[in-house]
Amino acid sequence: MPTLSEADSKALLASHGLPVVAEKVVDSVDAAVAAADELGHPVVVKLGGDSIAHKTERGLVRLGLGDDDAVRAAATDLLAAARPDDGAVHLLVAPMVSGNRELIAGLHLDPQFGMTVMLGVGGILAEAVADVAFRLVPIDERDAAEMIDDLETQTLLGEFRGEAAVDRDKLASVLLALSRAATDDERIVSADCNPLIVTSDGSPIAVDALVEFGDEGRGGPGDRTGSSPTPEQFRALFEPKGVIIAGASTHPGKFGFVTLHNLLAGGYSGKIFATNLEGTDVLGVPTVPSVSDLPAGESDLIFLCTPAKANPQILRDAASIGVKAAFITSAGYGEAGEEGQRAQDELVALAGELGMLVAGPNGQGIVSSPARLCAQIVAPIPPPGRIGVASQSGNFVSSFENYAVQTGVGLSRGISAGNAVCVTVPDYLDFYADDDATAVGLAYVEGVQDGRGFAERMRSVAERKPVVVVKGGATAGGQKAAASHTGSLASDDRVFDGMARQAGITRTPSVEEAFEAAATFASQPLPKGNRVVVLTTVGGWGVAAADAIAHTDLELADLPADLYDSIDSLLPPRWSRNNPIDLAGGETRDTIPEIISLVTAHPDVDAVIYLGIGIQSNQAALLRTGGFFPDHGLERMAGFHERQDARYAEAACDASDEHGKPVLVATELAVTHPDNPGPRTVRERDRLAYASANRAVTALDHLWRYRRWRDARGLR
Repeated sequence: MPTLSEADSKALLASHGLPVVAEKVVDSVDAAVAAADELGHPVVVKLGGDSIAHKTERGLVRLGLGDDDAVRAAATDLLAAARPDDGAVHLLVAPMVSGNRELIAGLHLDPQFGMTVMLGVGGILAEAVADVAFRLVPIDERDAAEMIDDLETQTLLGEFRGEAAVDRDKLASVLLALSRAATDDERIVSADCNPLIVTSDGSPIAVDALVEFGDEGRGGPGDRTGSSPTPEQFRALFEPKGVIIAGASTHPGKFGFVTLHNLLAGGYSGKIFATNLEGTDVLGVPTVPSVSDLPAGESDLIFLCTPAKANPQILRDAASIGVKAAFITSAGYGEAGEEGQRAQDELVALAGELGMLVAGPNGQGIVSSPARLCAQIVAPIPPPGRIGVASQSGNFVSSFENYAVQTGVGLSRGISAGNAVCVTVPDYLDFYADDDATAVGLAYVEGVQDGRGFAERMRSVAERKPVVVVKGGATAGGQKAAASHTGSLASDDRVFDGMARQAGITRTPSVEEAFEAAATFASQPLPKGNRVVVLTTVGGWGVAAADAIAHTDLELADLPADLYDSIDSLLPPRWSRNNPIDLAGGETRDTIPEIISLVTAHPDVDAVIYLGIGIQSNQAALLRTGGFFPDHGLERMAGFHERQDARYAEAACDASDEHGKPVLVATELAVTHPDNPGPRTVRERDRLAYASANRAVTALDHLWRYRRWRDARGLR
């Protein structure tokens, strides 16, 4: 791929608005001296040419040349250092730009997501520090500002060693210029501006640049093939009037038995049919040898627990009796070598021929709470709720279902996408975005082949409903670019992370955090701002919450005078008199419900985190089991404690509902003693009781980031 010289690279990028250092291109020692005199000393002299890409590594740069003799000597040495394979060479003479901070910016062609813009800490430490942010081209002003905010080394962007803070508007303009260059010129496959020096007045300027053209232009990642399933097909999948289990078995260890068992155990009320070559009843359900023996028009979903080689004919027979959707558990497709890939390709073609939604193959199953449908080869049956799950791994469907059972925050839909040959994770999330039963999409993904299509679909989903994604395989993509250049700083994970932020995806690092984020979206209103009040019965928990908030985009709200006075009238003088509001053991029977209501109602408070629920009930448990119960008034006292914690939980949920603000309740008792009346009552109100203040803060921060993303785009 051809690489432009530094001079030509700068000229190209400057034409799109990139600020570059003034320089002169000369071809002789005398001309270099004259150029230095015109520009003013000190200067930089470099050896340039279309075949010279990495000048620093070859020692082809001379810095801080303060007089004509120094320039003459440097120019002579550099011309002598030219090699035959360098081709035509020239000298670059530029003013010596000084600044204590160096950044790197550029363009990187990602094999999955296409052209991206990058910003990071630059200079010789670029690769070692690897503090970078990516966004997909094209970017807008919001994207550019968010990229700057994404850098972890924010101290370098403020006032630094006597120099002004980085001019963020000018830095954003650098990123926008790069985006325009990539958009306007399809030949560009990469660009590096390293270093991008921040001058003493905070202005960024490119003192080096390198642009690479593709031999045939850059093209882009592959487009999505095929079309998305129709709403009618999705309804057949998730709310079928009848289900066929193909390959039902009397053996309790086989998929054909387990699936039918789980379908029956889940209480599915539609018609159930089954096939078995021997025609024997399974769990009281009559079977027939072939799908073609079943009545037409009675079923619209078939669940295949049959060998891959048998599936094409079964699907044809199913289509002939009106089935619109199929789920295939069978393995032996794309994951099974060349023969399996051929079978998979034939399956895709057959699905198109039949006009049938085919989910899988190699999948775990489907759950759909509105239909009481549990057609899956594993347990558990999750409680009903508002979270729609789609996963490339069946195991993580199970994980999310287990968390739903533990927390009481249930699922609306759930599906293992398997090999996703016809229906992809974005397809399911797109359906959930328009599904009245679903409040939030939750997905586990690994490989993303059509990255650009994935990003566009996810942005569309996020504009309608929140979507939470946890990504597996977050490793480097095997880039082979040279050290300290844009490509070497890219990885699948960094580019994916930038795409997620740009598209409004809530990305989490773990399955546990993903579920808690989704459960929070499903059960709490979005905050209107980031001002948080922490209410705690014990000081240490409040300190931990404050520390956690300090590492997020949330902030501890200053207590307004009127709210302060109201709280002060309800608590003894020893209360913390600050936020976090430490009650300091000053609760009476009604104190906590009153303060929760006061704080949540105040217009200067956007969210509340309540810590310490369940303490009284924990003592009640000890009173009941300590050997003295029910005497000495313990029965009355234990009952009082338990009722109080239930009241506190109700008060938190009621305040949230009444004022439309998130009120998060956190206690380790949610997992250590889940039957404690405090967390149990929260769970009974279909809300999540968080296991720690930190986890509540993290979940609330996800809500605020999403709300801010929507607000920035004028979405309500």
